[in-house]
Amino acid sequence: MILTPELENWVGIEYENMPAIQLKLLDAAAKAFTTYGFSAASIDVIASQIGATKGSVYYYYRSKTDLFFAVHKRAMVMNLKTQVPVACDDTLDPQAKLYRMAYLHAMLMMDSLYYQRVTVQGVELHQSVSTTPMEREALAEVITMRDVYEGLFSQAVRAGVERGQFAEVDASLAAKGILGILNWITVWYRPRDTEAPDYRQRVARQLANQAVFGIARASREA
Repeated sequence: MILTPELENWVGIEYENMPAIQLKLLDAAAKAFTTYGFSAASIDVIASQIGATKGSVYYYYRSKTDLFFAVHKRAMVMNLKTQVPVACDDTLDPQAKLYRMAYLHAMLMMDSLYYQRVTVQGVELHQSVSTTPMEREALAEVITMRDVYEGLFSQAVRAGVERGQFAEVDASLAAKGILGILNWITVWYRPRDTEAPDYRQRVARQLANQAVFGIARASREA
């Protein structure tokens, strides 16, 4: 896999270099958008979660929509940083690669739930919200990031089809189906104090196996 300059730029973003207050704002916004929904998650609500003022939010983000897309972008950067090393690992055969990618995606859905809820619901729910040129540009970027991310899965499926590990499926459609199953985690999963220590890993393993063997040649031909 050859990294494009655009993809290299995304995976090179280091959020740790941001001011601490800005990172806290992103975390608070991700939680607020998930908990209250975009409309009810006001700037006041977001700021109050971390004891900040409305002015401090507007210092970094021009509007709630701007903040929303910033949360979405950070989530996509998390995802790409996680998956690109696997997608570029030529020591993995396509089936092992797809399993690993599906497993990691499932873990991301649970480990960074608030951010991932924004990515799953974001573009579909808020396309009409973007009104300014900068907001439309931000929307276009996160859509592109989502497409590139899905493309990593499509490439793994396509390679598996070519090698005979997977059935003759439409790689793009298979990737959409796999991500759809995994993204649904954000709808039903909620962390609980009673959760077993290995629960997330068990969920990720099972769904990754379902994703891979759902298109495996042997299972399709049985």
